[in-house]
Amino acid sequence: MSNYTIAVPWSGKDALSDSDAAKVISGADFNTEFTAVQTALNTKADLNGSASETFSAVTASTGTNTTQVATTQFVTTAVSNNQAFPIGAVFTTVTVYANSAAVVAAIGGTTWVAFAAGKMLVGVDSGDGDFDTVGDTGGAKTHTLSVGEMPSHDHDFTQTAAISPAAGGTLGGGDSNLNTNITFDTSNTGGGAAHNNMPPYIAVYMWKRTA
Repeated sequence: MSNYTIAVPWSGKDALSDSDAAKVISGADFNTEFTAVQTALNTKADLNGSASETFSAVTASTGTNTTQVATTQFVTTAVSNNQAFPIGAVFTTVTVYANSAAVVAAIGGTTWVAFAAGKMLVGVDSGDGDFDTVGDTGGAKTHTLSVGEMPSHDHDFTQTAAISPAAGGTLGGGDSNLNTNITFDTSNTGGGAAHNNMPPYIAVYMWKRTA
């Protein structure tokens, strides 16, 4: 691909004297100039704005970050090197991939492993011992409350009961009946089953690049 450069020094002819033979414009001059124009035009890509139009360009070296056109070779290399997903990156998708090779074929890389099955992701927090190291795991899908985790409460109730003496007898003060308060405990209730411990979620496939 070349740019058009004027081949005949047209402006220089004006400075020549009328008697100078070089001042004369000949058919050969036009032929030289138009040949230069033709050569430049013929090396340009003929693009009509169609998505199927193809042309060739110089492939930039890997990692180039300029306004230069990116060829399919450049893009393929970038995907193969997986600059978007370097080693250690996690790829989430709703597409089912059978194995590592299927992920490689789709987005590049060398080796991928299924990751975090049945687990949610949380950011590393250096100030929290539960989340201060990459790869820390914890939590539970369900949880059974211990006695110490239950709110403080009771189930006692008070009932007034009448106590009668034995036949022919009396209670203190000569009363035949005595009202008193008796405390009862209720029977146990509750099954002790674990309760759901999950926030709202949506399931996706996750793969981690290892090579």
